[in-house]
Amino acid sequence: MKIVACNSNRPLAEAVAAALNLPLTRASVRRFADMEVFVEIHENVRGEDVFVIQSTSYPANDNLMELLITFDALRRASARRITAVVPYFGYARQDRKSGSRTPISAKLVANLITEAGADRVLTMDLHAAQIQGFFDIPVDNLFAAPLFTRHIQENYAGRDVMIVSPDVGGVIRARAIATRLNCDLAIIDKRRERAGISEVMNVIGEVAGRDCILVDDIVDSGGTLCNAAIALIERGAKSASVYTTHGVLSGSAVARIAASPIEMLTITDSILATEAVRLASNIRQVTIAPLLAEAMRRINDESSVSSLFD
Repeated sequence: MKIVACNSNRPLAEAVAAALNLPLTRASVRRFADMEVFVEIHENVRGEDVFVIQSTSYPANDNLMELLITFDALRRASARRITAVVPYFGYARQDRKSGSRTPISAKLVANLITEAGADRVLTMDLHAAQIQGFFDIPVDNLFAAPLFTRHIQENYAGRDVMIVSPDVGGVIRARAIATRLNCDLAIIDKRRERAGISEVMNVIGEVAGRDCILVDDIVDSGGTLCNAAIALIERGAKSASVYTTHGVLSGSAVARIAASPIEMLTITDSILATEAVRLASNIRQVTIAPLLAEAMRRINDESSVSSLFD
């Protein structure tokens, strides 16, 4: 078993390798003067089961090209099997035609990963579960729900917790955590006027006096979650916190969250934290390295990955 780390989130790759008690495979992923990507593997990988760890986060196109070129290098080096470990799968929000003459970019990226030489994909909390069907190779989609459940139990013990979905589309994700915690579920009914802009319309559920925890898969601009937190507080919620898997946090998102009534935003380290995120007083990270490591070990052993969540 070999682990190759690209450049998007090396600290996570190092933590995964440490959890597996394996060294990272010596490799160079660098740029020519004109910014073309060049990859060179400095160890023999012939006949090996190789895992390539790379989130396709910002800059998404650069990180995606690093991943694809690494697959090509490994395939030409006669690796037996190549698994793409993509904790954050970029372009996942473009999973359908949102209007006339628009692309389904998630399908295109799935095709690129497959054609570049990946034999299987390991990812986490895909934005839409049907993206697994975009691939013609096996896909293991891990869930942060058990990790978040334990974290909530440890940090919100004794509080009257209520799980909240920030939109109707996220109800299944929120219900999974609410069921594990044996607590109530509320739903935010919102209207999105245009991309990146949302308006909270109604809160379905009695949130007055409750410690509300919003659950989502991606926080990008933060507008939806900040508006949802404001709506919850206006309706009498005691507090509003957020648990979300992927902290994209682009633009002025960190400042927006800092100025909002969100008590604490908890994200995973699927995306490398910026300096602003690390310094924010109401943003914290929990690591997914042990979960990724265990899933990789099971793939290598040909044992069940889904039983991780039983």
